[in-house]
Amino acid sequence: MTVTSPAPDYRFGRFLLQPAAQRLLVDDTAATLGPRAFDLLVALVERAGQLVSKTELLDRVWPGLVVEENNLQVQVSALRKILGPDAIATIPGRGYRFTLRPEPAGLPQPTPAAATPPGPSATEAPSIAVLPFVNISDDAANEYFADGLSEELLNVLSKIRGLRVASRTSAFSFKGVPVDIPTVARKLNVATILEGSVRKAGSRVRITAQLVHVATDSHLWSQTYDRELEDIFAVQDDIAHAVVTEMRGALMHEGSALPGSAQVTAEVQSAVKGRSRNTEAYRLHLQGTYFMNRYNAEDMATAIGYFRRAVDLDPEYASAWASLSYCYLNQGADGWVPFAEGAERARDAARRALTVEPELAAGHWALGNVHMYFDWDWKAAESCMRHALRLAPEDSLLAVRAATLLLNLGQIEEAGALARRALALDPLNAAAHHISCWLLSIAGRLDEAESAGRKALELGSDRAKVHFRLCDVHLLQGRANDALQAAEREVEAPFRLLGIALAELALGHAAESDAALGELVREHGAAAAYQIAGLLAMRGDAEGAFQWLERAYRQRDAGLASMQVDRLLRGLHDDPRWPRLLEKMGFAK
Repeated sequence: MTVTSPAPDYRFGRFLLQPAAQRLLVDDTAATLGPRAFDLLVALVERAGQLVSKTELLDRVWPGLVVEENNLQVQVSALRKILGPDAIATIPGRGYRFTLRPEPAGLPQPTPAAATPPGPSATEAPSIAVLPFVNISDDAANEYFADGLSEELLNVLSKIRGLRVASRTSAFSFKGVPVDIPTVARKLNVATILEGSVRKAGSRVRITAQLVHVATDSHLWSQTYDRELEDIFAVQDDIAHAVVTEMRGALMHEGSALPGSAQVTAEVQSAVKGRSRNTEAYRLHLQGTYFMNRYNAEDMATAIGYFRRAVDLDPEYASAWASLSYCYLNQGADGWVPFAEGAERARDAARRALTVEPELAAGHWALGNVHMYFDWDWKAAESCMRHALRLAPEDSLLAVRAATLLLNLGQIEEAGALARRALALDPLNAAAHHISCWLLSIAGRLDEAESAGRKALELGSDRAKVHFRLCDVHLLQGRANDALQAAEREVEAPFRLLGIALAELALGHAAESDAALGELVREHGAAAAYQIAGLLAMRGDAEGAFQWLERAYRQRDAGLASMQVDRLLRGLHDDPRWPRLLEKMGFAK
């Protein structure tokens, strides 16, 4: 007897499709959907990203019946009212394509650290990586401009429905690395590569771009632009338009997407929301982004200076306001400025971004970060993050941030699904491997957690807290000596001392653990109250731990966001003061 496995459930954004139960949930509420529309949705979701012909759909939804095509159009229209107008693309004269990216529901299995992602299959949605354009200007200082142009193009393309774009962290990992195009494509799991060069001299710029189809080793498109700097926006839009048109024509066989088509033009214009039309403000934003991505106290302050000048020139520059919000909040959360000061500046900047452009994904997650790390308004934070995800479902970094929020809220399964999505979109994203390490350690899958942590280190050995996370995994594995070695390599001082103190405690070295604790309190007590509380809890000092937790609460310490899932605090859970603190934090509501 053959046993047929039940159809899997699929999650895409705020929707959960349950074929076996004949149910579609929207934000956990069942949608009103007729049986024909439901069968149509299942047929499209099962082949997401692919063209499904009208004939196939008619046979699937109305088996054995002869019906008019307008019946199919009626059911598609019904689905669009629920899913949104862009969820199902019409391929004129041929059929339909489901443009969202469904994930099988359930705890993900993050990509093993040593694995190389397989090449894209012919049935996947079209995929592309935008490599950093090479700066061939006489002035090396113009490198920010070449990097910024590449990143702007990447951001625009990532907002085009039905197109999977490797994220910045993955694409930029190949900057300056002598590696061939097929190797890059295989590692990033993409079918096409956009590469180019930039020569900037004064107000003149020459940009050369080419789109390579890796499987056939052929150029789908190439172009050279000699323009004034004021024309940079037209050049960007033209490149994006050409890429979308050529990819759809060559890889998706959509004959309707002809050069100059109103459909592609509208999509590109929608994707550039939040951009300035002021070339000097744009140039300043590129410079600010260059320093922001270096992520340290000095460069973050430099980035803020550039962003401030950009919004002074163009107060309607929504993307620059969102970038300012990100920088301000990180200044406060990392103790580079008083947290309250950084958070309020971040809140104001995020609101300015959303006032200018209400549907800017970066603005929503920027405000969501303030709600999560400073306000502890979990409902508002989740609402912002989910809105941002609906606006930018292909943004892997946003998926990591949303996964972090859901992990802090104890929604482990969905946090894992988002981590898996981030890794699928961006296999070389250190942040995605980092949070996967944490999730796997919580699940008790310690060998896999170690692999994920090592992959994160491979991709960014100077990234804060990654060595500490690996230290924690080793402690759970009972490998205290390895934990100590990992802790000693941690780049962020409070977490280095915390890891050393925990490892020495596990080794039975009381004096060494005391010394690390003393230095942590002495040198970082003003900004690391939460970490000190965790260490004291592990040492069995509940009284001291709660004193420092109360201090962290008064200081609005960002670390308290993760208190529910922090294993260092588990020893406090049976103390009557614990539920009271959870209630103060808003977790018990």
